[in-house]
Amino acid sequence: MLTNKCSIKKDDKVKVIVGKDQGKIGKVLKVDRKKHRVLVEKINMVKRHSKPSNQNKQGGIIEKEMPIQWSNVMVMCGKCVAPARIKMQRLEDGNKVRVCVKCNEALDT
Repeated sequence: MLTNKCSIKKDDKVKVIVGKDQGKIGKVLKVDRKKHRVLVEKINMVKRHSKPSNQNKQGGIIEKEMPIQWSNVMVMCGKCVAPARIKMQRLEDGNKVRVCVKCNEALDT
């Protein structure tokens, strides 16, 4: 059974680890917990054909981002500048923060 636990949040910097955009780095724009997908800036770009409408008077071919599976991206650590596995750690005041496993640097600021 799949769980909806995800350590990726909006505005995180992530690196794509598999797929056609492997190795690219981008910022998370949206997280869909029900479908287990994330929308990353300038990653998984596709072309869509659109008819002229009120929003798009011209119509034509539009390039836009599509969501990718969240298991295909890893959060980038700011300190060790590498994709990082994440663990949750409780602070002295009782709050929980996300921490890089490799360097123990807190990702939440």
